[in-house]
Amino acid sequence: MGENGIRQILLNAYSQGRKFLLEPEAKRICEILGLPVSRWIVAKSQEEAIEAAEKLGYPVVLKVVSPDILHKSDVGGVILNLGSPSQVKEAYNQLINNVKNRKPDARIEGVLVEQMAEKNIEVIVGGIRDPQFGPVVMFGLGGIFVEILKDVSFRITPVTLEDAYQMIKE
Repeated sequence: MGENGIRQILLNAYSQGRKFLLEPEAKRICEILGLPVSRWIVAKSQEEAIEAAEKLGYPVVLKVVSPDILHKSDVGGVILNLGSPSQVKEAYNQLINNVKNRKPDARIEGVLVEQMAEKNIEVIVGGIRDPQFGPVVMFGLGGIFVEILKDVSFRITPVTLEDAYQMIKE
């Protein structure tokens, strides 16, 4: 799939008027590039979510997939540490209800079922094309902290290994 696969994912997002990737799209690009990502499956129903969790192994996390929701946790679109089919069933319903109550017009494309990662530090990595500087890379604390602390670092590309280490330290 390689470079053509990445291009197709980006063109698909652009054709839908999006300037961001949905999590499954970003994960797929990472996989194409050989970057490690946790195992994941997108479910379109409660039954599919349970099947996915069984296939992936517990514990799992459920995350809403929607082009109308950039910050999933703001709408109750993330439920962590689910350890059984009954918990996945309950969490799936809760997640869908959370999103419908907090963002009624949001289109829900599915629910990402993902292996629960060990507790660690969540980070955000992003990129933009600045009109004056060209491609710029961003790195910082992720999750709710990116909004609260706004603790991110930017570098103009190309980013050297030394630049990357410095961004992490910042």
